[in-house]
Amino acid sequence: MAILHIDCNSFYASCEVSFRPELKGKPVVVANYNEAGGGIILALTKEAKSLGLKRGNPVFQIKDVLEKNHVAIFPANLQKYVDISRRIVSLVQELDMVIHFHRYSVDEFFAEIPVFKSKSDMRDYIGIIKEAIEHGTGIPVSCGIASTNTLAKVATWYAKHYEGYKGICILEAADTEKALRGIPIADVWGVGWRSAPKMMQMGIRTAWDYYQRPKAFVQNKFHVTGVRTWTELHGQPAIDLTIPPKQQTIMHSRTFVYMEHDLEKLKDYIRDFAVAAARKLRDQHSVCRSVTVFANTNRHRGDLDQYSNGFTVHLTEDTSDTTAIVKAAQQALEAIYLPYYEYKRAGVILGDIMSDEAVQQDLFSTSSGEETRKHRRLMAATDHINVRYGMNKVQPASLLQTPEEHKKKGHDTLQYEPWRNQSTNLDDVIEVK
Repeated sequence: MAILHIDCNSFYASCEVSFRPELKGKPVVVANYNEAGGGIILALTKEAKSLGLKRGNPVFQIKDVLEKNHVAIFPANLQKYVDISRRIVSLVQELDMVIHFHRYSVDEFFAEIPVFKSKSDMRDYIGIIKEAIEHGTGIPVSCGIASTNTLAKVATWYAKHYEGYKGICILEAADTEKALRGIPIADVWGVGWRSAPKMMQMGIRTAWDYYQRPKAFVQNKFHVTGVRTWTELHGQPAIDLTIPPKQQTIMHSRTFVYMEHDLEKLKDYIRDFAVAAARKLRDQHSVCRSVTVFANTNRHRGDLDQYSNGFTVHLTEDTSDTTAIVKAAQQALEAIYLPYYEYKRAGVILGDIMSDEAVQQDLFSTSSGEETRKHRRLMAATDHINVRYGMNKVQPASLLQTPEEHKKKGHDTLQYEPWRNQSTNLDDVIEVK
């Protein structure tokens, strides 16, 4: 078997373009934008990169470039991006062409595929998967194939940086030296931002330089993690991604684009955060016993009164049920909410997490074990439908909103108009639908 690595190109920006086809081929950036004109660029399309823009650019410093080139800018909507990532997982699994498919991050995936006699046959095989993702989501992807996870990432690096590969690079053993000579050590998976400068000082400038160092040297200088990377570059699997560590706490939070003081709208935010956190809890087959909600004002606004607080609700039973978690989160919000403050950030934290296989029934619980199992099956079915057809297509009746409530909520959906050509004021750039 060979390792397949799939990487979404400019994922956040590509997600926004997928919802607005008219922006295809135009400069688009995603930033953690705020009402004061601050924030930095998080992702950008290749058209935006051609203007000299880079990740990490402060928005206020590049205001003139953005306006002059009519760059479309969107505030980050992480829940939307996670939902699209889940859709990619569903599409690949439906093809039934890979095994051990694993989502490593929101925009990266690993899997195992059969080894073909010819490179062209393998390219055609991967092309079917690539086309299914791009056609089903509108997200362009790059694919790398090699004998280990790290080498597959190296192959993807070439697929993204050289158009001649057309988004698919197959790295065979005979080409390893040439490939490793051409990739900077800082771009090798497993080499952190702290390790890269240290390696450069030692004369390790490329992946091939690292490959040639003795194993004992690597073990002494870079310990277990460094040895795993070195081993994988030598074509021997050393990293197991199939069993990711379970999170001990799960948090969903957001810094709002615009400050918010209305309790009902804050409840909408908290509900959405709790729904997302509950789904992530079920993804790792866990349950929680506590739900914490926190809310902060904008500490950068010295002209406004400041307030920060949090409250934890301890549940009577371990659960991953969305309705129970949302109810606890709303209760916690009401405990800390104070009117007349302008809130800039809020979030939900699930704590006291444990495996759902080790749940003990509360002695005084009114629900039976069968009811608990029914709730789990209901949540599993709901998650499956939402992954396939889109976020919150199906949800508990207690969480549903009327069309009037949804319209009133407005900006909570975080669907924003791009920059309009006639706009010259940064404050007019992002409009709420």
